[in-house]
Amino acid sequence: MSTPMSMSETRPRYAVLAEGLVKRYRARGRGGVEKRALDGFDLAVRPGTVHGLLGPNGAGKTTAVRVLATLLRYDGGRAEVAGIDVGREPRRVRSRIGLAGQYAAVDEGLTGRQNLEMFGRLFHLGNRGARQRAGELLERFGLVEAADRSAKEYSGGMRRRLDLASSMILSPDVLFLDEPTTGLDPRGRGEVWDAIRALVAGGTTVLLTTQYLDEADKLASHITVIDRGRAIADDTPDALKNRVGGDRIEVVAADPGDLAAVARAVERVAGGGLVLTDDTTRRVHAQVADRVAALTEVARSLQDDRIAVEDIGLRRPSLDDVFLRLTGHGAGADRTPADGTPTDGTPAGDTQVVREGAAA
Repeated sequence: MSTPMSMSETRPRYAVLAEGLVKRYRARGRGGVEKRALDGFDLAVRPGTVHGLLGPNGAGKTTAVRVLATLLRYDGGRAEVAGIDVGREPRRVRSRIGLAGQYAAVDEGLTGRQNLEMFGRLFHLGNRGARQRAGELLERFGLVEAADRSAKEYSGGMRRRLDLASSMILSPDVLFLDEPTTGLDPRGRGEVWDAIRALVAGGTTVLLTTQYLDEADKLASHITVIDRGRAIADDTPDALKNRVGGDRIEVVAADPGDLAAVARAVERVAGGGLVLTDDTTRRVHAQVADRVAALTEVARSLQDDRIAVEDIGLRRPSLDDVFLRLTGHGAGADRTPADGTPTDGTPAGDTQVVREGAAA
């Protein structure tokens, strides 16, 4: 992973920049051992993009977001958000950011419009300004028809969109989204994805933490993988996938007795590479250089030998493959110790959502 340039040189280039961030905490109980939730964490987010922050549970994702959003003081390193030093001028940072946690922070006893107007008044827009801003956001997030319905009647995706709208009351330069689609069904996730894309199209920079690797793949133009408080990879989704290897051809034999013949057909296009056979799934696969030529040749060879197959196709490496290769475990792995304190330093069950400008 490349190291970000110095702060003075990169202010115009990055909406979020962290260099060597350290956050320590002491484990619960007497004589608790001091641990580092962030251990020299680096991050560079370009303006007007969605930047994904991936890592297993307890890797430091939420701690990083809370530090950058001024909710936690860091113990070492430096950070800037929207060109402002997080440690020196936290109030100015808060006036330029929005933050939404894992759960929608809306008042279900109010209508969608009332929720947004309430936030507008909290941020000193006045009654008229709050009404105007609420109307703009309801239209922007596709909630006009449901504006005067109680939020408790909203679907999960609609509540999440309302939550995102409330985080945009003051049009923040940077929006931190901490696992925004947790618990949503596919339709709700799609609605939130569309809302995020619209935000970025309007110039907002989004730092997205998620454990849904397909979400990062679809939304993020750049991804940082964090594990044990450090950034262990930083690149585009495609470049990260290329680290795992190129395209693979996969063939599933209809008859287990044909596995050897299928393996020979695949071996001819594998260019001397490793051919893997799984007897249980009757699957044969290998990495190939020329994906189309390999698929055509294997299909022709199997047809000539009259070997029936259940499936044949090409597969690109996924972010799941990247995650497994980089961290040694899947995205759902948990680094929470037995005492219930996540290693990112956030107390178990602790959820905090803050709107931009809070305490400014």
